[in-house]
Amino acid sequence: MANKIYTAKAHVTGGRAEGHGVTSDGALAVDLRLPPEMGGSGGGTNPEQLFAVGYAACFEGALGVAARRTKVDAGDAAIESQVSLSPNGKGGFVLSVELDVTLPSVQDSAVAVDLVRAAHQVCPYSNATRGNIEVLVTANGAAVE
Repeated sequence: MANKIYTAKAHVTGGRAEGHGVTSDGALAVDLRLPPEMGGSGGGTNPEQLFAVGYAACFEGALGVAARRTKVDAGDAAIESQVSLSPNGKGGFVLSVELDVTLPSVQDSAVAVDLVRAAHQVCPYSNATRGNIEVLVTANGAAVE
C-alpha cells in the first residue's frame, strides 16, 4: 500500500463493553458501551454506531465525486445508515448494512439510481465490504443493484 493518502489512528482500551477510544489527534474521544439490546447499560457509543456514521459520511463524499463526474446536483443529499450485528451460526458475528440515500434535487429515479450506483463503486467503505457483508442501498426509495 505505497500511495497512502491518509491514515487514521486511534487507541482503544476496555473494549466495547466498558471501553474508551480516542483518535491520535484527540478530535474524537468516545466512551464505548454495550447497548441495552445487547444486555448493556448504554450511555456510550458502540462500534456499530461508529461504522454507521463512518460509512454514511464516506458514502456522501463518494456521492459528491459521482455527482461532479456526471454534472448532477446532489448537494442536498442525505443518508440514513443502519449497521446490524447478527450471529453467524458458527459462534461468531456478522455485520450487515442498509444505506437509504435521499436526493431531493434529483427527481428522475433512473438518474438517482445511476448516481448512487456510481458512488457505491467509488466509496472506500463499499469497496471494503463488497463481497464480505450484505449491503443494501436505495436511492430515493428505489433499490440500487
